[in-house]
Amino acid sequence: MTGPAADTVDAVVVGAGINGMAAAARLAKAGWSVALVEAHERIGGFIDSAERTTPGYVHDTWSSWHPLFVTGPAYAEFGPDLHRHGLEYANSDGLLTATVSRDGTVTLAHRDVEATVAGFAEPADRDAYRAALARFGAHAAQIGGLLGAELRSRDVLAPLWGLARTGGRAGLETYARDVATSGRAWLRAHFRGPEVDRLWAPWLLHAGLAPDSASGGLMVPIFAATLHAAGLPVVVGGAGNFVGAWERLLDELGVRVNTGRRVERITLRDGAAAGVAGEGWSLAAERAVLASVTPPALYGELLPPAAAPAPVRDEAARFRPGRAAMQVHVALSGPVPWRDPALAAVPLIHVSDGSASTAIACAEAEAGLLPRSPTVVVGQQHVLDPSRVPPGAAALWLQLQEVPFAPVGDAAGELDTSRGWDAALATGYAERVLDRVAAHAPGLRELVVGLDVITPRELAEYNPNALAGDPYGGSAELDQNFLWRPLAASPGHATPVPRLWHIGASTHPGPGLGGASGHLVAGRLLAPARGERLRRVLSRR
Repeated sequence: MTGPAADTVDAVVVGAGINGMAAAARLAKAGWSVALVEAHERIGGFIDSAERTTPGYVHDTWSSWHPLFVTGPAYAEFGPDLHRHGLEYANSDGLLTATVSRDGTVTLAHRDVEATVAGFAEPADRDAYRAALARFGAHAAQIGGLLGAELRSRDVLAPLWGLARTGGRAGLETYARDVATSGRAWLRAHFRGPEVDRLWAPWLLHAGLAPDSASGGLMVPIFAATLHAAGLPVVVGGAGNFVGAWERLLDELGVRVNTGRRVERITLRDGAAAGVAGEGWSLAAERAVLASVTPPALYGELLPPAAAPAPVRDEAARFRPGRAAMQVHVALSGPVPWRDPALAAVPLIHVSDGSASTAIACAEAEAGLLPRSPTVVVGQQHVLDPSRVPPGAAALWLQLQEVPFAPVGDAAGELDTSRGWDAALATGYAERVLDRVAAHAPGLRELVVGLDVITPRELAEYNPNALAGDPYGGSAELDQNFLWRPLAASPGHATPVPRLWHIGASTHPGPGLGGASGHLVAGRLLAPARGERLRRVLSRR
């Protein structure tokens, strides 16, 4: 796949994560000549897998779960081709996700809604849960249309009209209020018992939010409905096989993939984007440049200062990262000895008390402290795909989404943070995390045969889009999301520079392994201009 950079193409796509791959594929499928440029030696961004601990154990290095991808537009268009090129999913049919609280209480969610609500103590909560999912299901097409459209364009009129037609003004106002509501508040307003909060409040971390962040009231039912419908698919054999399928598809479509090339600047001609360049090489783009980067990188590094208006440059410089994250991979010689045996069959578990403990951990991380009791995302991919571990063994994919990039202290007062994320701090915090899991799996520590820790600084060093160790491309707080993503001064994907388009997690619809922004921008480039559409309509008469 790696080859010399061709001199001139129709479009250059900078960054080969999921959005870059989706954009390149869609443009190439329509007949454009496309060059996809990636600084690393392999495409994929935060998608990869490797034997990171012990031979025979395959770990998804960063991202792992694909419900957003299989329900998104990129998969709708390219899913059959990717499967033809070797992509295979393993998915959950029964138990879906669970939360284990400090006191050992386990709350379970199944793919089946009725099996899930059977675990709720309050009959009213069962009805409220069914109603919330039914409401989202009735409007899923319209909400998906909004999340997959330019929010300041005419494209939002159809989904807005669909919401108004089915829900009326009151329905529209309810959704607007959900956007302004935190997840914790929404859960308190709709449910009496703790089960739904315990299950779904920790999932807000996967959207870059905290339980008390605005827009959680919209995201909680979206997460619940999506997972009940799509499950938690993982790639058989590891996420690297997902990248392999994309490599073969892009090759088939004629995309010129250039790896190992770092883009240092976007070249301009008459004020418009004309290509990209790096050390000793350059590429010309006749029609478009698509950049999957953060706003600080786009406006502060790749473009000359005079290319964009001062308000845009100034706001880009103030673009905020969210909380940092870290990853811990664990190889085990035997099955996880969960105290509650039901957890052995659950693909993804949160160790959390719901909003109560997750909100505290988020606040501690925002204050620069290592959380005393972090929310631990426990992935058991081997439950779905046994090929990832030796027979009889197990592995844990532990994700921490509440850590500071530059710690100033430890909320527990135990770890020395004065040297930042050095090996001692990384190991010490990983031990805290393992202890938190082992409290619900006695004997776990004796089974550990391999451990691999990826710190926030290592995340940022590998992928510059993980600004300050934030894998979600920047804070998803309401003032930096939806209508105001990536920037209030430059919302949407079209930039102030003609023929330059902004894609990636820093742009709408935000983080998540879906490829939506890349697919959306490619669609806009392929759509006929307004005048051309009118000419076509008139020519049919």
